[in-house]
Amino acid sequence: MAEQLPSVPLFLVAWVAGGLYALLGAISLSELGTMIPLSGGQFVFVRRALGRFPGFLVGWSDWISTCGSMAAVAIIIGEYAGPLISPLEGHAAFVASAVVLAFALLQWRGIRAGDAAQQLTSFLKALALLGLVGAILFLPFDSSPATPAGPLPAGLALLTAFVIAFQAVIFTYDGWTGAIYFCEEMKDPGRSIPRATIGGVLLVIGLYLALNLAFLRAVPIGSMAGDPFVAATAATAVFGARGDTVIRILMIVSLLAAVNANQLIASRVPLAMARDRLLPWAATRVNEGGTPTTALFAGTGVTLLLIATNSFDTILALLAFFFVANYALSFASVFVLRRREPSTPRPFRAIGYPWTTGVALAGSIAFLAASVVGDPAGSVRSLLLLAASVPVFLLLRGRETSE
Repeated sequence: MAEQLPSVPLFLVAWVAGGLYALLGAISLSELGTMIPLSGGQFVFVRRALGRFPGFLVGWSDWISTCGSMAAVAIIIGEYAGPLISPLEGHAAFVASAVVLAFALLQWRGIRAGDAAQQLTSFLKALALLGLVGAILFLPFDSSPATPAGPLPAGLALLTAFVIAFQAVIFTYDGWTGAIYFCEEMKDPGRSIPRATIGGVLLVIGLYLALNLAFLRAVPIGSMAGDPFVAATAATAVFGARGDTVIRILMIVSLLAAVNANQLIASRVPLAMARDRLLPWAATRVNEGGTPTTALFAGTGVTLLLIATNSFDTILALLAFFFVANYALSFASVFVLRRREPSTPRPFRAIGYPWTTGVALAGSIAFLAASVVGDPAGSVRSLLLLAASVPVFLLLRGRETSE
């Protein structure tokens, strides 16, 4: 991001804009989650509001993007682990694959094991990031000479730069939708979903802004540009030589939470689609521990294939496009269901509707349009993957008709 937007105000604007977008989305999707308390995420909402094919399209892209998120985070873990354990240096893909497989086996044991792992890793992640923020903001240290920031692009080049930077923001904030994938597994979704989504987004906005302000204090934006381990560089400025080792360990621990969460989410989407006869019935298979086993290992296989590409930037561009396209259809579903099913109970109603949902939908469309203009290659790859869902849908529909 710093390389694309070598301006502190624009850099921070991107983070604030991403947080506000996530907040508006959380407000809107909380209504859908409490109205339709079924596990499976955005597929469930879009299927009910817009029909089978739009639902399948969202389920397909949501599943791939969740697997892609898992792959991207696992690759980062592999890159951070190399300097800590010398035999792993240069083997990020191997480490990433091992992490993904380990969490797959853990969740195969049952939902209790996966939940316990998520509680522990999330707690350690929050503790690690808050400790890092506090140390950088409040401990004295000698700042290194700042590298001059690169020139800020103008015109279309600035739009392209902002789109590429914002893709990273979208990817980083994504996860606020996590609660809606487990609606029917909650005791009181009417209360739990708004608290988890809206409250979670507000906390994460504060944490990410504090983290970036801390990074900027330790690493000027010119020095930040092109640095693949900004957190480690910032920690080294504060703690000295041992800072790099400390921060790599903390970051690995914190990123494990994301891998586990994505494993949990990725198995719920095919389960919901299969129950609606939009995927083979085998995807509904659940073991004694409550884990959708077929869906779990199918998602693990896709994740391993994405890791094998070892192309973080390409994966990131695909994910951002998929995330926002799915959000747009989910936001549209709020309008459709308000009109079609006005009397359906809604334990939580979107605050500020229709303006909040409308702004979120307009922002999604604007981002997708800007992505096509600013990152045409990435957009084409995303659209081709979406197009690949059409023959799969037709094949499954044909099989259902023949039965």
